[in-house]
Amino acid sequence: MNPLSLPKTYLLRKKSEYDNVYLRGKRVHGENFSLILLPNNLEHNRLGISIHGQFKGAAKRNRIKRIIREFFRLDRRFLQEKSSRSCELPSMDIVITVRKGFNLEKPADFAAAVSSLPG
Repeated sequence: MNPLSLPKTYLLRKKSEYDNVYLRGKRVHGENFSLILLPNNLEHNRLGISIHGQFKGAAKRNRIKRIIREFFRLDRRFLQEKSSRSCELPSMDIVITVRKGFNLEKPADFAAAVSSLPG
């Protein structure tokens, strides 16, 4: 497997997977987006993306999803690298929810926004 690819096993794909993260996950809020985190029993993080229905236009919603997927593809273990604790964080299921007003244009912009989150 190419280390820079993003295989489907690294994505949340089923409604039940999303529901589990929404129900049991911990929320961290940023400006116009949130991360919902739930430890999983896998060896890697998995990503899910949820965009609020107030975003009009499929092109805009799809662009946001591409930006977030590209950020995740380039830095799949961003949570573990951010951890300042002596022990490493477990692998997580991560749902990124985007609200109206989200205006980050590049994966690097999103990476900066995530790195400035508390905790």
